[in-house]
Amino acid sequence: SGATPAGWMSLCSQAVGAASLPSELIVHIFSFLPAPDRLRASASCSHWRECLFHPALWRQLRVCLLVSPVEQPRLEFLMRKCGRFVRELRVEFAATAVEDYLSRGGGPGDGGADPGTSGKEVQASKLSTHWLEELRTYLELVLCVLVSIRNNRNLQKFSLFGDVSVPLQLGNLSNTYLSKVDPDGKKIKQIQQLFEEILSNSRRLKWLSCGFQLELVTPTSLSSLSNSIANTMEHLSLLDNNNPGNSTLITTVELERFVNLRSLALDFCDFTAEMARVLSDSNHVPLQRLSLLVHNASVTHKSLDNMPDDEHWKALSQRSPSLRVYIMAFDIKSEDMFRILKPSIPLERIHFDSYITGVSGAIVDLISWQYDKFLTHFILMNDVLDMFLFPDLSDNQNEDPLVLLAWRCTKLSLLAIHGYTVQAHDLIAIARLRGSNLKVLEVTEESIDFDPDELVDHDVDPMHNLIEQVSLGLGQPWHAVMDIQSFSVFTEPHCHFYREMQSFSEDL
Repeated sequence: SGATPAGWMSLCSQAVGAASLPSELIVHIFSFLPAPDRLRASASCSHWRECLFHPALWRQLRVCLLVSPVEQPRLEFLMRKCGRFVRELRVEFAATAVEDYLSRGGGPGDGGADPGTSGKEVQASKLSTHWLEELRTYLELVLCVLVSIRNNRNLQKFSLFGDVSVPLQLGNLSNTYLSKVDPDGKKIKQIQQLFEEILSNSRRLKWLSCGFQLELVTPTSLSSLSNSIANTMEHLSLLDNNNPGNSTLITTVELERFVNLRSLALDFCDFTAEMARVLSDSNHVPLQRLSLLVHNASVTHKSLDNMPDDEHWKALSQRSPSLRVYIMAFDIKSEDMFRILKPSIPLERIHFDSYITGVSGAIVDLISWQYDKFLTHFILMNDVLDMFLFPDLSDNQNEDPLVLLAWRCTKLSLLAIHGYTVQAHDLIAIARLRGSNLKVLEVTEESIDFDPDELVDHDVDPMHNLIEQVSLGLGQPWHAVMDIQSFSVFTEPHCHFYREMQSFSEDL
């Protein structure tokens, strides 16, 4: 597989060489090669290049790309070759980091600021240009993908993720940047029509997943699916915290068509008591996975009054004994979380991400009491720049809530913490309580605090001692997270949740 293009050329030029092999045999040989080696081999000759894009070699296609004009010709080439026959397509768009953009000096036409312009105004202007460029490119890339698969009737699995989380945090993206990029709304309307056309043309679709795709899915999109396809759909994911007002992407009446749904992912405010009743009905196959996004934007514009109560969760669990729930909460107040966390939810994973509203020790304590038989993943993230403002969950409590979580939740296998103060001795206690069953323990270095007595003893390096004790407790080498940028769970929460939701749903 490490052969160079020159090596392939040499093989092709032999009198009785690979170039004379029938196409079917070359395709079969290519099927044993990883994608990068197939691409290298295709540079050998035109015959091999034709064989490279045989439908049998590209049943599955996963594309992860930056929202950049450089990516557009590459994506167009790939989708032109594979879009008509790919069976499983997964596309992820990643926003360009703001820091990278500013370090390049901004976008085209940024020739310098007026003498009277302040530094903040210059940076704001550059950011505005950045988001306009990004949105314009983003819309073109989405169109490229949808156009290429519009007539693919054999598509079985379709997944789209678009990282528009950063511009959303800077204001109402739809009414500012989007109105400048697409003032008459033609491109957005074209995207929505193409998406509905794909759903209408589908004949084998089993998996449909859309996450944070700017105005791709509308409240009427799913009506394009025929009853026969809706009846056989196994996974449905509709996550979009930019959905305006009280509108929802799926209604209870629409959900009734999806009788074979085994996995579902929705905005929590869209998951109503009536939906829980539909999924609990004997006409519906038992639901196995339920992922719910609780976002402060949705809670602000919608209501929690229609959410399932504990009796609904009991009925759903009785109908589906193997049901497991994954919740991600963005900046949710403690009083709202107390309302949301019903005792009968079979909660397996929970991910808190906060920019303004932190998680209280009482919430962590409640989770450890109520979900001790189910909880395997617990992520606690607080995006506070000043480490002196990191909240301490153990304030005014005899025991740290995280230690109690590790003690009570015997199935806990992943614990990740950033932006909350964790005492070193509590980390050691957590490692000893869960031992080798705790497969992942990620704690950023700035989140760790030491007792004054440990810092006074100059003969012992407190961090070295912590690493040694935690490693001993876990039964494997352990280190605090030094570079937060290397962990998507801390830096790209939307993307992390979407990917984890995908694997959570696939693990049936």
